[in-house]
Formats: sequence, structure tokens, C-alpha cells
Amino acid sequence: MAKDPVCNMSVDEKKAPAVSVYKGATYYFCAKACQEKFEKDPEKFIAKEKQ
Repeated sequence: MAKDPVCNMSVDEKKAPAVSVYKGATYYFCAKACQEKFEKDPEKFIAKEKQ
């Protein structure tokens, strides 16, 4: 299971409704809305994930 970087929800990689690749890393999202938020400012969510 992956973690949605926007809402922190657990997401099954095989059934994820939305996926993005950023700087070579693949991110899985629970919904298209979370993917859209991530794509507007991915660094914001990546920085939060690293803390």
C-alpha cells in the first residue's frame, strides 16, 4: 500500500484512481482531486512527507 502524499490515506497501487510521476518517483492518490492539488505544488507535499 502506498500513502497519498496529499491526504495521507492508504492507497492500493494497483487500484489507485490517480497516479503521478515527479522527479522519477511515482505517487499514488485516492482521488483525482488529490492528484490535482499535488501537481500544482509537488514540492510542498514532498517536503511535508520528508519531515
